[in-house]
Amino acid sequence: MSLLSRMSAPTAGHELAGLVGALLSGAAGPAKLNAPPVPAVPTGPTGLGTAAARLFTRRTVPGTAAAAPPAPRTPARPRTSTAASTAAPAWSTAASAAAGAGAGAGAPARPRLYCPPAVRDDPALGEVVNERLVAWAEEIGIYPGRLDMVRSAGFGRLMMLAHPETDDPDRLLAAARCALAEWAVDDHYVDGEAEEARHDLLGRRLAIAHSVIDQAQLPARYAPQLERVVRQDPVAMALRSALSGLHDHATTTQVRRLRHELAIMFVAYGQEGVWHTKGQRPPVWEYLMHRHENSFVPCMVLVDAVAGYEVPMAEFSDPRVRRAFNLAGTATVLMNDLYSMGKEDPTDFSLPMLIAAEEQCPMEVAVELSVEIHDELMHTFEAEAAALSTTGSPELRRFLAGTWAWVGGNREWHAGSARYNDANAA
Repeated sequence: MSLLSRMSAPTAGHELAGLVGALLSGAAGPAKLNAPPVPAVPTGPTGLGTAAARLFTRRTVPGTAAAAPPAPRTPARPRTSTAASTAAPAWSTAASAAAGAGAGAGAPARPRLYCPPAVRDDPALGEVVNERLVAWAEEIGIYPGRLDMVRSAGFGRLMMLAHPETDDPDRLLAAARCALAEWAVDDHYVDGEAEEARHDLLGRRLAIAHSVIDQAQLPARYAPQLERVVRQDPVAMALRSALSGLHDHATTTQVRRLRHELAIMFVAYGQEGVWHTKGQRPPVWEYLMHRHENSFVPCMVLVDAVAGYEVPMAEFSDPRVRRAFNLAGTATVLMNDLYSMGKEDPTDFSLPMLIAAEEQCPMEVAVELSVEIHDELMHTFEAEAAALSTTGSPELRRFLAGTWAWVGGNREWHAGSARYNDANAA
């Protein structure tokens, strides 16, 4: 189910809505952080390659042998730094508060999403970006007859929250156009939210869309034929327009990064098409792999471009950086799975639904296990990003902190949406 589909779905009547609301309740922290400290170094083993040592320890359960198998635990919290920066949120103090929010004294701890708060909230700026985004969608032709749904989704607000390093509406709009074009591919081609989904044609449509993302170079005799097809497809035109506009604010390298991430996302859309065509329910491991490829990463990859700087390619391409960045990307989309459950039909694909089916466990257990998976990814990202920040360039440190801020803004957008608040109040 696409992001916009989840936004427009009616409130669910099943008891799961109340359960999810309880698990996700609790303030994530202050809405605005002024001159927050820079990312701190985790306690315990430090340096590149040592983060894994902080993630697992032996735990003895009363009544069991001491040689119980290792179980994941929360990594050691980073020490609070006394240094200050205007470019990055705190790594640990706000997130720790968020993790414990809502737990009563002496009550059994239920999992809460481990997530930082938003760095800033400027509703007026978000509204400006949102209205300009809707006008662009109307001009391009995506979501015909459903522009009110696009407006109510508040994607301009999401970009404002997720990119706190700039208050330039042009830069935020460039990111918002890219995001909406990406989601339009899902809504038009895969989910059938904006038009009838033809999964038998999905591979062809994705290939044509990709020919715009990475411009196909056809011989002169045949190029006009492809161009005619592209011009007849509002989704392909949206991708072209969004990437063209991004060039005004990003380097060629940064745009290339986004093209690469979109290609990965298209592979995941093809995988989802197979599930629909064959009537398959994917196993949990495959769904998690899918969410690795179909996540918020294409949006998050623009963190430095929107802020007006660039992470050196050698660092961005480092497998250790890539791993940390993708952990955050997967965590954000699993959070969307959880927030959306109060509105979705229980048969829709989401991590808790698939865990419940595969493990034959109650839905409450499946939801709690899903929260634990999300939190494991976030804790691992936090530890590994903090370690990378101690040896990386100032640009890398800023990018990782900006990713942390993106995650917090995304959480705030979900928590502040009337669509999700209705579910949480159920």
